[in-house]
Amino acid sequence: MAPTIKIGIIGGSGLDDSQILESRSEKVVSTHFGNPSDVLIEGKIAGVDCVLLARHGRNHSIMPSNVNYRANIWALKTLGCTHVIVSTATGSLQEQIHPGDLVIPDNFIDRTTKRAQTFYDGNDMLVGVCHVPMEPAFCNRTRDALIETAKELGLVGVHNKGTVVTIEGPRFSSKAESNLFRQWGADLVNMTLVPEVVLAKEAGLCYAAIAMATDYDCWRDCGENVNVADVLATFKKNVSKVTQLITAVIPKIAEMDWTETIDELSKTVNGSIMLPHSN
Repeated sequence: MAPTIKIGIIGGSGLDDSQILESRSEKVVSTHFGNPSDVLIEGKIAGVDCVLLARHGRNHSIMPSNVNYRANIWALKTLGCTHVIVSTATGSLQEQIHPGDLVIPDNFIDRTTKRAQTFYDGNDMLVGVCHVPMEPAFCNRTRDALIETAKELGLVGVHNKGTVVTIEGPRFSSKAESNLFRQWGADLVNMTLVPEVVLAKEAGLCYAAIAMATDYDCWRDCGENVNVADVLATFKKNVSKVTQLITAVIPKIAEMDWTETIDELSKTVNGSIMLPHSN
């Protein structure tokens, strides 16, 4: 029997508007890994069950390193989500990715240092060590659905792939760091994609991101360097594209048969767990 589809939506800076949901109700969820960033808001989009969570809290009071990513992902899993679609503000590291453009990332480089990246940390709920593979890093079927929906909507400035460097933050990159990331072949830089993408895979959830380029970071020799005011202004100006894409893709995802995809993901995770053995 095909699984019942329920889609978690994690909104980043500028996208935590619960008005995209119908029949909204708030749910307080506590997890084995602590409390998520805020209450979870359950509701429907085009008749499909969804759960909305503000990554930084609805007052944007939680800095990137202090987000309880484990609690956020586990709370969505607890409420029965099969998919997670997230928005994230990013800096562009490539001239052809303009501020206001959307990117559907297909890979990441992790430059964080302080964040728990696994649920299997020796706790008494999940036994063993999980060496989950991160290729593919994102759910390709969910990414394809986003890409096709963006085409159908006629959205301009949508890039079908990209590598995101996730930095610790909350500071922005130095110019030397920004240029280094470009030398690595990265397309975007942000502060929140890791460990979210890793934990979603470990939890067996189909995860994809919509990254909005809000600025050119600081690598260019011309134009403004990245600053908070410009980031928020660009996101506010273009956030309707993200909302439009999310609300349009959700019924398409719900119409698809995800049995094999979810089963394969579950097998990958279970096969990655090394159980302790007695001597």
